[in-house]
Amino acid sequence: MKRLAPFLALFFLLPTGCSEPVPSFNEADPLDAKVSGEKAFSHVSALVGFGPRPAGSEALERSRQYLEKELATLGWVTRRQTFKKKTPRGQIEFTNLTARFGEAAWEGPVEGLLASHYDTKLYDQFEFLGANDGGSSTGLLVELARVLAERPDTARRIELVFFDGEEAFGTNITANDGLYGSKHYAGQWLLKPERDRPRWGVLLDMVGDADLNIRAAVRIPGQSIRELAEAKEKGAPVVDMVKVEEALQFFSRHLLDAAGELDLRDHVGVSPDYIIDDHIPLNVVSGIPTINLIDFDFPSWHTPADTLDKISADSLAITGRVTLRLVEKYLLAGDW
Repeated sequence: MKRLAPFLALFFLLPTGCSEPVPSFNEADPLDAKVSGEKAFSHVSALVGFGPRPAGSEALERSRQYLEKELATLGWVTRRQTFKKKTPRGQIEFTNLTARFGEAAWEGPVEGLLASHYDTKLYDQFEFLGANDGGSSTGLLVELARVLAERPDTARRIELVFFDGEEAFGTNITANDGLYGSKHYAGQWLLKPERDRPRWGVLLDMVGDADLNIRAAVRIPGQSIRELAEAKEKGAPVVDMVKVEEALQFFSRHLLDAAGELDLRDHVGVSPDYIIDDHIPLNVVSGIPTINLIDFDFPSWHTPADTLDKISADSLAITGRVTLRLVEKYLLAGDW
């Protein structure tokens, strides 16, 4: 994830999603109260135990198998989305992992997405374990899967996505390096009827810092807007970015509402800048409005110091609780 990095032009369409009624939010028994930071931390620890996990590595395959096993025990049915892409390190095979609650959930649309990247950046000079960058959000997403499984009617409306290849092989994410998994995944939604596409997404990344300071990314890079305008001039179908950005503003307002209701506002805000991360293809390529919850104020980012001792169960619990309050009370309500 990088600030002020160039992006890309792909293909663009509008999202919709399913529209069946959802269970009303129960203030006395909210999902967010069930989140365990300790359980999330245990998953992060297991992932870090595999060592560095760059795209194409055996360690990342072991991570996939771990995720598949853990999710299966919770009732989630996983599917692999495997593809090959040319990179600065040659042709690499990537695998996104997706999950829905029960086999029947794969037969129809879902309302929204909860996502993380599970790869770590490749370094030749040192061992990069990515406890926070890749590990924290992935471990927390498994814990959110456990909590959601307690409400099957809610869980069936959500797809979990673990992106491969978020990290660039070069120094920074560019138009041709990085976001491999999310670009491929977003493009696949273009093959689906509009009514089957999700209406919203929440991306988690770097959410375990012991000194948690989430600044949600909701702004879209200007270059992406210009590319959309150029595509429209050429007659290509494009995303209605006005609707996407209106939805993102709704998300950001209610993210702050959710944090305030939980007395966690000190840990959550909205970034004034745009951040390049896996939410950008979802917003711009497939038109699925997606907010990115990220703590970019992390001194150990992309250094050997991104280790397990830099994250905390409390921070994971905070992020998990705010995420589920936003999802259950506001995003699934669908009145936006």
